[in-house]
Amino acid sequence: MIKHTYILIGTLVLLGAEAVVAAPQVTPVPLSERGQILQAQYAAELTDLQAKFAKVIPAFDPVKKTAFEEAQTAVRKAVAEAEAAQKPLLAIQSGKGLVDHAKGKWIGGADKGIAAAEAKLKAATTPEDRAAAQMDLEKWQKNKVDGLAALAQREAALAVAIENEAQKIQADAAAKAALAAARANELQAAKAMSASVLSFLSSEKYDPNLVKCAVLANATPKGLAEFAGQGVEQETLVNKLLANPALMKAMLEAGGAKAGRYGQAMQIYSGIQKASPKAREGILHRLALGTSLEHALPVGQQNAVSEKNAPTIVDPIQRYLHYEKAYLAGELDPAFKNMSAWECRMIVNSYAPDHILAWGREMLRNYRPDHIYNADQGWRYSGIVGSDATYRHSNEYTDTDSLHLFQNIVKNGGICGRRAFLGRYICRSFGIPAWGVAQHAHGAVGRWTPSGWVVNYGAGWDVSWGPPEETESGRRGWHFLLETQARRFPADYLQVLRAQWTGDALGEAKYNSSHDRSGGPWNVLALFQQRLIVAEAKPAELAALGTELGEANESAEAKARAVAKATVTEADRKILIASNGVITVPAAACKGTQLTNSYLGGQQMTCGGSPFSFEIDVARAGKYRIDARVVTLRDVTLQFNVNNAPEPIAFPLPYTIGRWQQTIPVEVTLVQGKNTFKFSKPPTSATIKDFTLTPVN
Repeated sequence: MIKHTYILIGTLVLLGAEAVVAAPQVTPVPLSERGQILQAQYAAELTDLQAKFAKVIPAFDPVKKTAFEEAQTAVRKAVAEAEAAQKPLLAIQSGKGLVDHAKGKWIGGADKGIAAAEAKLKAATTPEDRAAAQMDLEKWQKNKVDGLAALAQREAALAVAIENEAQKIQADAAAKAALAAARANELQAAKAMSASVLSFLSSEKYDPNLVKCAVLANATPKGLAEFAGQGVEQETLVNKLLANPALMKAMLEAGGAKAGRYGQAMQIYSGIQKASPKAREGILHRLALGTSLEHALPVGQQNAVSEKNAPTIVDPIQRYLHYEKAYLAGELDPAFKNMSAWECRMIVNSYAPDHILAWGREMLRNYRPDHIYNADQGWRYSGIVGSDATYRHSNEYTDTDSLHLFQNIVKNGGICGRRAFLGRYICRSFGIPAWGVAQHAHGAVGRWTPSGWVVNYGAGWDVSWGPPEETESGRRGWHFLLETQARRFPADYLQVLRAQWTGDALGEAKYNSSHDRSGGPWNVLALFQQRLIVAEAKPAELAALGTELGEANESAEAKARAVAKATVTEADRKILIASNGVITVPAAACKGTQLTNSYLGGQQMTCGGSPFSFEIDVARAGKYRIDARVVTLRDVTLQFNVNNAPEPIAFPLPYTIGRWQQTIPVEVTLVQGKNTFKFSKPPTSATIKDFTLTPVN
């Protein structure tokens, strides 16, 4: 895989520097006397199965296997040559970035500092002010001198780098073409080698014993014995699992138990079945299975505001019941009902407590329902990161102890990790799978869409890898994407799984995408079976979304365009006047606002990008109290004028933490007839359903 270099503007923090929540440490269970007996029993059973399979597993055609190995060697050579050819172009790209930085950020910043210091020096009225301004001026003048020196060095280095640039570009293109040809040849060689064992991979004949062998190998006899040796209940659960080929196969098809902890997965699965009769079929059965496998290794639950506080453990049965309740209540995305057990794993593994998952759904329904209605499913839900998680460094805010981490993120913003974690969390809250994408120098969101998986707020899959909790070494993004694409063809994907199970039966090393082309031959074949499936299907790889927003704030104009516009009728705009003189001004009656459909019915307005106004007619002049139904995620005070009065009136909005709330009334004086309310551009976003004006008797 050719590495790419991306120049990121601004101060960057590596993903994982903030808010990394690891699972609590799992202490190995000492083997009891019964456990030692069980370990020997499981080991004997595994050895017996492996011996039987060694006799029936077909051998690869030696000529085709040799051709495949030679093709792999050719690809390794082509990769090295392509990387070497790309280095000079990366040096040019880096050199141009350094020159631009010296001209803009460094020298340009120094020029601004000099101008500001000269202005301060000119305006100084005391010796102290003049001395401070002079010191500041000298600092910026030295900074400019340093910048000019750096610019000269960088321009000289760039001049060397761009020598024979045309030839370097040509060499890079030739190396890439050679690599593409080598990879195409490698894939064809893999296809030819696969053909010699395809009948075996396509047959269900050996599945019952093959899946049992795979479970025993991945769980390890000792691991199963540690669990089963704890008591009769645990031993019975393991016996039930090993006697149920269909369940073992379903578990393996869904990715297997986390860390090979099949006993713990069976315990959770049985507990869910007892807790809910609905967990036995359809999506709720797949949800139960995915929850059991993913939570076999405990998932850390972050309860406190601080990312550094030790997490507690998510209760897996309660996590299942939380999503079952949300699904039956119609709170999850419509696509949830079609998720596989494997996809469900990446929904239920959020480290947010269940009540915060519920808060996320409530908050988005109230505050920004347009992110729920968004027809562009690559941005559905996760658009809240760009619209409301302001890019701010930790020295610019202080989190509130009484709030959860995710409530603090939408209140205060953050960089890199915090923003990425919010995107994953909100997708999972609505039943959409998310995968923790890590990239050099910043974080991103990997998320499911009906058309395939896509990256939000970062570069593509080829420069991504998985989080530490995904695999110990961090799985490569291209490998994860390949699996998502191949899994869209379940019947063909069984051939991939059988190749993996065969490798387990033979005791092969697993394939590790962090160490390219590692693993035993059957596990490597499994990788190429995925590539063959994808090459045949030719699925479109979705381009990364919001790359330019990975380390930046979204502009007010872009935010305004992102709001899903509501269809508004005259009835929606109608201002209501009750018999007691109380006036209700709906959001649709306001001018200059962005309207979206409201879960309360009618419309609501998202304000923050521009001033807005409304007009009302009153039959009686006098004092009125104005209040509003609002949702806020941070402190907001609006300013408005009535009838162009010279002094604005402050209109504080309560911090509602994403819930609907009425503001504290503010008193205004109105004239008989038409009255105009003009609101200044709000300092930050807020959501308003309507205004109410009540006569003061």
